[in-house]
Amino acid sequence: MDKENKIYSIEIGGRDLVLEFPGYAEQANSSVLAKYGDTVVHVAVVMSKHEQDGLDYFPLTVDYEEKFYAAGKILGSRFVRREGRPSDEAILSARLIDRALRPLFNQKMRRDVQVTTTVLSFDEENDPDEIALIAASAALVQSDIPFKGPVAGLKIARIGNELSVNPKMSLLKNGEHQFEIFTSGTVDKINMVEMEGLDAKEEDLIAAFELAQKEINRLNKIQDEIREKIGKEKAEVYLAETDEVLRAAVKEFLKNKLEAAVYTTEKIDRQSKMNVLKHEMKEFLEGNKYDEKAVNSAEEFFEDEINNLIHEKVLKENKRPDGRATDELRALNSRVGLFERTHGSALFTRGNTRSLAITTLGPPSSHKLVETMESTEKKRFMLHYNFPKYSTGETGMSRGPGRREIGHGALAEKAVRRLIPTADIFPYTIRVVSEIMSSNGSSSMATVCGTVLSLMDAGVPIKKPAAGIAMGLMVNQKLEDKNQEIEYKVLTDIQGPEDHHGDMDFKVAGTADGVNAIQLDVKIDGLNTKMIKDTLEQARKARLQILDNMLAALKEPRKELSKYAPSIITIKIDPEKIGEVIGPGGKMINGIIERTGAIAIDIEEDGTVFITAPNQESGSMALEAVKSVVREFKAGDIVEGKVIKILDFGAIVDLGGGKDGMIHVSELKQGFVKKVEDVVRLGDFVRAKVINVENGKTGLSIKQLGSR
Repeated sequence: MDKENKIYSIEIGGRDLVLEFPGYAEQANSSVLAKYGDTVVHVAVVMSKHEQDGLDYFPLTVDYEEKFYAAGKILGSRFVRREGRPSDEAILSARLIDRALRPLFNQKMRRDVQVTTTVLSFDEENDPDEIALIAASAALVQSDIPFKGPVAGLKIARIGNELSVNPKMSLLKNGEHQFEIFTSGTVDKINMVEMEGLDAKEEDLIAAFELAQKEINRLNKIQDEIREKIGKEKAEVYLAETDEVLRAAVKEFLKNKLEAAVYTTEKIDRQSKMNVLKHEMKEFLEGNKYDEKAVNSAEEFFEDEINNLIHEKVLKENKRPDGRATDELRALNSRVGLFERTHGSALFTRGNTRSLAITTLGPPSSHKLVETMESTEKKRFMLHYNFPKYSTGETGMSRGPGRREIGHGALAEKAVRRLIPTADIFPYTIRVVSEIMSSNGSSSMATVCGTVLSLMDAGVPIKKPAAGIAMGLMVNQKLEDKNQEIEYKVLTDIQGPEDHHGDMDFKVAGTADGVNAIQLDVKIDGLNTKMIKDTLEQARKARLQILDNMLAALKEPRKELSKYAPSIITIKIDPEKIGEVIGPGGKMINGIIERTGAIAIDIEEDGTVFITAPNQESGSMALEAVKSVVREFKAGDIVEGKVIKILDFGAIVDLGGGKDGMIHVSELKQGFVKKVEDVVRLGDFVRAKVINVENGKTGLSIKQLGSR
């Protein structure tokens, strides 16, 4: 440590992570400059000076700002050369930090806390996410903001047969690694996970978590040192008061009433009973002279009683609200081929959760161009997730996808995208939209199932089917002796009450051969290795059951595409001929599209041409047109074409593809020809032989057709 400059350094993944205090924001509660290689991230944390009145939640905001200058880029539209709304990738990074930090605040705080992460420099090798979280935690630890950290995060990837800590981004670009995990945690506990891979084995994942925990503990230790050496005294803030008299009144009223309402199999019936019970509780409190403020705040105690009840019943009696066993799935139903005009469709149902997934196939040019600070890429597989208000029986404005929708869609996409065939096998751009028609727990995992079925219904030759399941946890938090073994129960296929009142949401998606994606959020300190292992084992059993149900509806991808899906024909041309196919200002390629009715003609730099057409006939016409453009004539070839011009000394014949040839008057027929029109006229369709090709000019002969 450099005491004067307050610089702390620790080796991680073979490179030094440097934390410098203070950062540049001197008026923030704390700020830190974090460096890893030549990637630099600045984090500022601020807490408002006063509490917000009327709030019933802790107001935490986490922003992640990507600056194009960090990578030496000037991006944006022609008229707007500055950063606009956060990209989906930046939103996902912000969620990553938020999910790790949020459980470590006292949820009774009512002051705004804002964490702002700004990427200042990016070296294309060290992922800013790998230092953004620890920088945010270190800033909070050093600040006067009450915070129960530290927390730290890092990436573990399995490359070949080895586990690598924070591997450089270039090692992961080819997608040959089995999996990569970004995980965070406190001392000896994992509290957040994002994982993507293909057929990762559960035992390999456990080994990765064990390695991650060791490194996380090291990173947390240096933050403890920062707190001891330069940490500010924590501010005393107001915490929402608990009216124990009111709590006792609520508890007394709910005695012998709550269980009958909560332990109702059907969600709609349960909600109806709960609403009646809340109304009766309100009347009871009003009758006992409680004012409006007290009546409104009583809902918190109502929720606490539900939380206590569900925990107690699961832990002591293995009893869940809908009567299922702890490892039992809700009723499953899989349907495909729902609509005639869509290219692929499926409806996946698990209990009260339903995902309607629609697949659309398009030409290669329909890809999404993704420009971010980190990369510019063409995205040919897109999965979009929509969560309308009616899915939970509510009303409200539709304002487009928020952070939650973007996060759920990204998770489902992670689970599926490595199953998508490469462009050389299936050149289509693929878009799947999951419409959540009804939700009661884990619509993102239902989206994985619906998406896979929809892709197979569309005839996309995915490598293998995948399914997803959400796992929950109930922990006995009343154990006073921290050295005691933790008492807990893992729950398969959590629904509303278990998600809301449970201690974790552990989503696992994968194939019959392994895990493709994981997302973990917790409401407790975190999970130990045994908890993670038990969850993965129980999730695998559920995943295989779901796959059986899905495959009963559709065993494999359909062999033929929908008749309404476009047809794509592929041809390879000499790259030097690309300009000829395009023509000046696109005149040639646009002309072919217009004449043949093709949807699009896309050309790659290596000369691969993708012809997308509404049907085979249109595609074949466009194919022949492209061939005619790139065709190179040689002496002896037999050609056909229309006479487009008559000259005194011969006739010009259109050979297609913007090429023509001339038949000299002496080559029109045997013997003397006085006048060209005596043999051919304008508009005649003639057959001729190529007799010479010189300087781009093609000489033709009709009279030599018979000679070889």
